[in-house]
Parts: sequence; structure tokens; C-alpha cells
Amino acid sequence: MVKKVLSAFGDLHIGINNAGIVMLSNSEETSEREWTKTMDVNLNGVFYCCQAEAKHMLKKGYGRIINTASMSATIVCHPQKQVAYNTSKAGVVHMTKTLGTEWCDRGVTVNCISPGYTDTELIRSGNESHLALRTQWLNETPMHKLADVDDLVGGVLYLTSGLANFTTGLDLIMDGGFTCW
Repeated sequence: MVKKVLSAFGDLHIGINNAGIVMLSNSEETSEREWTKTMDVNLNGVFYCCQAEAKHMLKKGYGRIINTASMSATIVCHPQKQVAYNTSKAGVVHMTKTLGTEWCDRGVTVNCISPGYTDTELIRSGNESHLALRTQWLNETPMHKLADVDDLVGGVLYLTSGLANFTTGLDLIMDGGFTCW
């Protein structure tokens, strides 16, 4: 992917790594396949993207890497059971802090955003279980709304701008206040 960007544009200053799958299951019934697939996409994939981006950015002495984690990295969401997802996103946050402190003295910052519940096609699909969860999430979020993708843009713009020159390893939670309660 990085090679394609470099081929098309000649340089890479910003990397946005947004990967995530979730499979719901009771922890005692989470299969090895489910665990491994979730870690491969949500954590390993993000790491390998960061690594590939940083190899180029570190040579240039400048870069901004933004990973997408989740509020599920810092809280246990309920009632859905998602041990693999929560664990993988907690890994993304800690990996972001680790890479952010490792590379910052060479001009590359690494930060992440942790969205709360976000209004997606899956949530709006009309599936009864999703509609019930959506209602619960709306009631439990202080702003009484789910995020739109546009609600997340400001945080990403900040982290990729010169305003964030002294920011690295940050987990910017953007959840409508959900984790405050």
C-alpha cells in the first residue's frame, strides 16, 4: 500500500490506519479462529501499516501517523460480548504510545483516535439486535447521539496539523461523553 502511494504521489507525510472487525461471542466460547482473525486485522494490520509508513517517514525526518482504536480500548462495552475486539483495540492504543515515543525524536508522531459508537450502515441495517443496541447506546451516551464520521474529522485534522507538533502517543477519545459515565 505504501509503495502504491509513493508511486502515485512521490511522498508520504500522513498515514491513517483504520482497520477493525468485531465478532460477538461469550469469552469462554471465543474460538481461536475468531481471536486470531480479530488480532490480525485490528492489531497486526495496524502495526504493519505503521511500520511501512514509518520506514519512509523516518528517512525524511517527518510524518504523522494516526491509528483508529476505540473507546472499547479503555472500557468494557455492554451488553455486547467482544473480548477479542476490546483487547485488540487496547493493543492499538498501547502500540500507538510505544511507537509515538520511539519515533518522535526522529520527526514522526504517532497518535490515535478512539471513537465511540458511530452511526454506520450496519447499525442502520434494520437488524432487530442492532436497533436495540442503538437505542441503548443513545440512552447511555451523554450527547444522546451516535457519532457521524464527520464528527471524527476534527480530531484527525488536529493530529495531522502543525498544531499537534508537541503531541505524540495521544489517545483522543471522541465518544460523545460515553466513557465519562
